[in-house]
Amino acid sequence: MSQKFDYTAVAQRFAARHPVLAYVMTQIFFWIIANVLLGIIMHLQSLSITETANLPASSRLLPIIMIAIIVGVLYGLSFGLTDYYFDKNIFRKKPLGKIILFKTIISLAVLILLLMFTRYILLYIFIPYSVGNPKFFLSQISWRYLFNTMLIYYFVMTIIINFINQVNKKYGPGVLVPLLLGKYRTPQEEERIFMFMDMKSSTFLAESLGHLQYSSFIRDSFMDINQVLSPFNAEVYQYVGDEIVLTWKVNDGLNMFSCVRFFFACEKQFSRRADYYTKLYGFLPEFKAGLHMGKVSAVEIGEIKRDIAYHGDTLNTAARIQHVCNDYNKKLLVSEYLLEKIGSNKKMKTEALGMMQLKGKTTKIGIASIDWVE
Repeated sequence: MSQKFDYTAVAQRFAARHPVLAYVMTQIFFWIIANVLLGIIMHLQSLSITETANLPASSRLLPIIMIAIIVGVLYGLSFGLTDYYFDKNIFRKKPLGKIILFKTIISLAVLILLLMFTRYILLYIFIPYSVGNPKFFLSQISWRYLFNTMLIYYFVMTIIINFINQVNKKYGPGVLVPLLLGKYRTPQEEERIFMFMDMKSSTFLAESLGHLQYSSFIRDSFMDINQVLSPFNAEVYQYVGDEIVLTWKVNDGLNMFSCVRFFFACEKQFSRRADYYTKLYGFLPEFKAGLHMGKVSAVEIGEIKRDIAYHGDTLNTAARIQHVCNDYNKKLLVSEYLLEKIGSNKKMKTEALGMMQLKGKTTKIGIASIDWVE
């Protein structure tokens, strides 16, 4: 029996392996759609004016669509690359409003250059064929009207597409389309891996740093964790205080031991930035984590603030496993059920801790610790 195509999983895998290409292709797709829509509107307007004024010439749609696609590819490519670069290097700590404003200004600057290219190259190639007159060219005044129309349209579309990009980042790659189609309006059963990562010695750190510095410390720690998400196909489910909840589709989490290696990749990321943390805060982030796998239900919740929520005993178990890390002085604990699915690796050192009665659980569960030795 063939498996059902999972658009979200495919999109997330592709974005994880090729983040720049995935983002740029998304922008190209958005802008081709936006430009084709503009071309159709202008074509219909031209036909309306031609019919009203009883003029003999009429525009042809195909050359206009070709211009729209070419401009969409060029604009999406240039906008996507600059946008991705600024997100990674400049906009990481900027508020959403400023991000949208700055990106709009940048995109308008790119747009003006692209419109110049359109005027002096593309229009000279395609417009004479569009109106059926090889000697037809736009006058300076006609171009000014066309330029102002496109500038207003692109300004509005840039704001809309920037907003869509920010919403897409909130939910992650491949989630926005199923969300719009109503996939999660009713509960959907999924099997997933969950990791609860909690800051170690959080009370001591909060008292030592003060609440403002501690908040900055948590923010920087989460930002560094976010830098490690893509290579290991990890998704952020929730931020809860100084705790971050991550999730994987089963195949993504088990593939190449991703759900385990992710935790130790975060530690490496903190080590690489040790100078930054010690100079600014005097401490290096340390986390403890619990891992578990099982069935959950996914459903869209909320009216004022909508989100996708996961429900089920799997999350409760993963959280309880994380809570006993301190009892055994371990950084990463995993259920034996998940450990069996993960399999063995010569770099992965495990230690069985036995069957435990976790708080709030009626049955005991096998727990093991994991270390990864490079």
